[in-house]
Amino acid sequence: QVQLVGSGGGSVRPGGSLRLSCVVSGYTYTSGCMAWFRQAPGKEREGVASIYTGSSSTTYVDSVKGRFTISQDNAKNTLYLQMNSLKPEDTAMYYCAAIRFSSSTYCSRAARPADFTDWGQGTQVTVSS
Repeated sequence: QVQLVGSGGGSVRPGGSLRLSCVVSGYTYTSGCMAWFRQAPGKEREGVASIYTGSSSTTYVDSVKGRFTISQDNAKNTLYLQMNSLKPEDTAMYYCAAIRFSSSTYCSRAARPADFTDWGQGTQVTVSS
């Protein structure tokens, strides 16, 4: 049984940093797509960043480019999201998600939650002064 467990959220001041983790068990995404989504109250869930696990190529939504970094540690079967220069508008519940079989091109274009089959539970990020 595939399980994704997200963690690392918290409360920080604007300009602060957090690192989210998503530990995967029961499956290894050797040629898949993994991503971080976020959902703020009253808003739709949006894709933040994705990584094609076959090559580690990454894609980011414009609002986080230069501030967030998605990465993977294959030895630990863990996905990360390093978030720097956090802004109040980054406040949301963050979810890790995965597609088991993907191509690099598909992964770079997959932005809808419906594209992803495996989900972790959310971890809350709050940015406030």
